[in-house]
Amino acid sequence: MDNKIESLNTPYVCVKALEKGVNIIGVTRGESTKFHHTEKLDTGEVLIAQFTENTAAIKIRGKAIIHTPFGEIKSGDID
Repeated sequence: MDNKIESLNTPYVCVKALEKGVNIIGVTRGESTKFHHTEKLDTGEVLIAQFTENTAAIKIRGKAIIHTPFGEIKSGDID
């Protein structure tokens, strides 16, 4: 399958930081899972992330709203 077409069918998540210093960590897939990419967001910043053949999971530390194809999720200490 063409990589351009394949990337259109790959799920995205949108993360909006609700506090300063929210960490987004990409985790690899394969025989051993490893952290392969990190981002730090400040309050109000948004990151749009895509799952790829290298990224199997995304770990989020801190207060954030995560929009997924399955709905909205809140992370961190919820008030």
